[in-house]
Amino acid sequence: MGNFFVSLFNNIKTIGIGDIIDVAIVAFVIYKGIKLIRETRASQLIKGIMVLVAFMYISGVLKLNTVNFILENTLQIGLIAILIVFQPELRRALEKVGTASIKKIIKIGDDDVVENDIGEICTAVSKLASTKTGALILIERNTKLGDIIATGTQLNSSISHALLVNLFVPNTPLHDGAVVIGDNRIKAAACFLPLTQNNSFSKELGTRHRAAIGVSEVADCIAIVVSEETGTISMAINGDMKRDFTPAMLKREINEILESDKPVEKAKKERKFPWGVKKK
Repeated sequence: MGNFFVSLFNNIKTIGIGDIIDVAIVAFVIYKGIKLIRETRASQLIKGIMVLVAFMYISGVLKLNTVNFILENTLQIGLIAILIVFQPELRRALEKVGTASIKKIIKIGDDDVVENDIGEICTAVSKLASTKTGALILIERNTKLGDIIATGTQLNSSISHALLVNLFVPNTPLHDGAVVIGDNRIKAAACFLPLTQNNSFSKELGTRHRAAIGVSEVADCIAIVVSEETGTISMAINGDMKRDFTPAMLKREINEILESDKPVEKAKKERKFPWGVKKK
C-alpha cells in the first residue's frame, strides 16, 4: 500500500500547468457539447449511438464476429452521419460562438429549474377560449425543444396569463405560431411546428390541431390548442389528442402529467395518455 501512494505522489509531481489547462479545456468543451445537445432532440439520437457502441463492445467480448463486423463498419462512417444528422445543432453552436461575448461563452451555471406556473397558463387558456382566440402552447417535458424555439422569436419571459393572452391577439406580429414554455419561462413565440402525417384523425381538425399532434409525435411535450372557431380547448401528447377540456380539467391533467415526470413517480409506474380523438 505504501508503494502505491509513493507511485501516485511521483505521478502527481510530473503533472504540469500545461496538463491541467489541457484537461480543463477538454472537460469544458465536453460539458458545453452535452449541454447544447441536451437542449434539442439530438439527445435521443446520442443515446441510440451509445447503445450501438455498447452492443459492439459486447459482441466483441462474446466473439459474435458477424454482429461485431457489421457494427464496426457501421460506426466507421458514424462521424459523417453525425455531421449530417446534427447539422442544425452544429450550425447554431458555431453561430453562438461567433456572436456571443466571452462572458456568455464561459458561463457554467445552469438556469434554475422550477415547476411551471400551471395556474397562469390555464387562466390564459380560459380567457383565450372565452373570446375564441386561436392559440397553441407547448410545455416542455424531458425532451427539450431548442430546434423548435430557434424557428420563432425568443422571449425568455416570466409566465404571465396577460402576456400569453396578448401574444395570441390576432393581427399582431407574434400571434401566428406556437408559444414554447419551459424551465418556468416563456421561451419563445411564433414558432413553426411539423404537421402530423397521420390521416386517420378527423377532418374537423385544423392546422393548429395537426401541428400540435405533429410536434407531440416527435417530442414528449404537452401541446395545448384553443380553437378559433369554437373556443374548444384540446391537448395533444404522444401523438394523440383529447378535446373539450374545461380549464379545471386542463389544470388537473397537466399537473398529473408533470407529476408523473418526477423520478419517484417514474419509478412507480409509466403513465400513459388514455384517450384519443375520434377517428374518421
